Amino acid sequence: MKLGLALAGGGIRGIAHAGVLKALEDNNIKVDAIGGTSSGALIASLYSIGYSPYYIYILFKKYAEDIIFFNAKNIVLSLKNNICGLDTGENIEKVYNNLAFKKGIKTMQDIKMPIVIPAVDISESKEYVFTNLIENKKRKSNKYISDISVGKAVRASSSFPAVFCPCEYKSHIFLDGGALDNIPVLEVKKQGVDKVIAVNFKADDIDDNSNIMDITMRTIDIMGNKISERGLKKADFILTIKTDKTGLLDMEKIDSCYKYGYDTTIKNIKKIKELL
Repeated sequence: MKLGLALAGGGIRGIAHAGVLKALEDNNIKVDAIGGTSSGALIASLYSIGYSPYYIYILFKKYAEDIIFFNAKNIVLSLKNNICGLDTGENIEKVYNNLAFKKGIKTMQDIKMPIVIPAVDISESKEYVFTNLIENKKRKSNKYISDISVGKAVRASSSFPAVFCPCEYKSHIFLDGGALDNIPVLEVKKQGVDKVIAVNFKADDIDDNSNIMDITMRTIDIMGNKISERGLKKADFILTIKTDKTGLLDMEKIDSCYKYGYDTTIKNIKKIKELL
């Protein structure tokens, strides 16, 4: 029985996916194929090239500020100069290419474990998928790209509008894959697996104490789940993680989000084992 995992985007909350992977590992459940969008791609890519779930958590903590660091000066300059985002995203690309090189990997096609990472070309309004499988290269569709560096693929998929500038690659202009496929269940299913677990995030409830970020995150979650509705129906199991009003870039909650992912998986581990 081959298992695939499809990981949703969700900003800093994406580290919860490492907690999910650690819980599966602790219960001797092997993941045979993986896919992720945006922050889901950050975790999926590291796992696919051989980093352990706990080490991914450590790496995420180590590099979070390098990857996502904005100060007042950056914001003012961005607004004043009409820059496309608060950050170029180049740090993401650099960090991930370095981590891939340490494992002897340069491009997506060098990865052994089946992986899919969606991004959206805003000039074409079209989804593209960065992957490594030969079967995908043979498809008639030209939506599959494998000769791209791991860092560039991750950067493209996680270029959240207004936060990061669009990612240019050859003739493409990529933005966050969540615009069309926030939880790549259907693409993971194509990787020769028998079952797919989709991991998404619960939209936080809004009350009198909610702030603008709470409302923004709920909107993102509603949109992401709606966009991925067709794919979620095809998932064999949906693991929904509640992260207690964690903001898009709320780095102070990295530890708690990792634990949310782990604990939620452990609570559902019996159902997951029955599925397999």
